[in-house]
Amino acid sequence: MTIGAHTIKPAVGAHKRSKRLGRGNATQKGTTAGRGMKGQRARSGGKAGTKYMGFKRARQQVAKLRGFTSLSPKAQTVTLFTINRVVVDAVEVTPTFLREKNVIADIRRPVKIVATGELTKKVTIRGCFATKQAVVNIEKLGGSIVF
Repeated sequence: MTIGAHTIKPAVGAHKRSKRLGRGNATQKGTTAGRGMKGQRARSGGKAGTKYMGFKRARQQVAKLRGFTSLSPKAQTVTLFTINRVVVDAVEVTPTFLREKNVIADIRRPVKIVATGELTKKVTIRGCFATKQAVVNIEKLGGSIVF
């Protein structure tokens, strides 16, 4: 079959027949035409859900005035387990190195090393924050941490 202007049809379900309102009660849409009984939404021009609320609506639209958003970026956490997984022995770990290994998302945000998991390799860490326990674990293996 060739494709031509006379053979093109819309996709199945693309055209939905409109409700035939006000064509008698046998159609289930007679009398009130599916609008219920009385009220704003039953009338011509009545919009759904936009009833007048007075000052309450204005008050709801004002932004919350409590709290604040810190301008200092939140540190990205890296565990000792993750460092142990991505490094070979006697390697210098920097934010750039961690980014290359896809451990952190952004080198502009600070990096903090936490003492979750075990470290079995000697590493030198430069340019990263670390928890006290992480420093103890790194130095126990002969490694060092320099910021």
